[in-house]
Amino acid sequence: MTDSDSLPPIPLDTFALFFDVDGTLAPIEKRPELVSIPHNIRQALCAIYSAAGGALALVSGRALTELDALSAPLHSPAAGVHGAERRDAHGEIHRTELSPSLAIKLARELTDAIAGFPGCHVEAKGMAYALHYRQAPQFQRDIMAVAEAFAGRYAELTLQPGKCVVELKPRGVDKGAAINAFMRETPFAGRTPLFIGDDLTDEAGFVQVNALNGISIKVGPGASAARYHLDDVQQAHLWLLSLVEQQDNYSMKTKSSVGEDL
Repeated sequence: MTDSDSLPPIPLDTFALFFDVDGTLAPIEKRPELVSIPHNIRQALCAIYSAAGGALALVSGRALTELDALSAPLHSPAAGVHGAERRDAHGEIHRTELSPSLAIKLARELTDAIAGFPGCHVEAKGMAYALHYRQAPQFQRDIMAVAEAFAGRYAELTLQPGKCVVELKPRGVDKGAAINAFMRETPFAGRTPLFIGDDLTDEAGFVQVNALNGISIKVGPGASAARYHLDDVQQAHLWLLSLVEQQDNYSMKTKSSVGEDL
């Protein structure tokens, strides 16, 4: 695996930065509600957001409300539910939603469909549904079969496999499309994109960033479209903290240079 010292320099004033959360900024836990981002990493994100002129967005399978709670005090642009809901730099929310009647029907039917698999549960996100089996990996095939059956039954839905989870989400929604939307808007437009993630759900983001000649970083093992790799969340944290240190060093040199000119 590539370590963080092998990654190219990232001048924050010319980059657009996109961060996955679970498995990237935060270690994966048995249940989503147990996940947290360490305090020093949240502070680092705030510093990077400022240094990048606001060109930083979280891009996650989580809902926007969860992202805000996890990353506080950061309040940045963000794409939740794999891009089904997206908050731009002006605070405007863009959503791709299922019809209310279908959403209610899916919540009920999915809960009934996995009731026979102890340790598995449905996470309703409004515009998407995650079927979790991290606590019962022996049911992976069963849960995948349930998801495939629902995707085949409802044309509006498509599958998004992940780590011990499979999601049913609206067609045409993925992290690559979310990143592409950000890159057409201020303050992201005209910058070099960087996206770091860890899961199958992030591959569309890697592909999009590669197409824009950006930097794609996979956290953890496994084949990926990403051009760079980091071993684990701890190494991702060290790399992120190095971005802050890099910016601090740059600021100090700039101040020193200005002082010499006076």
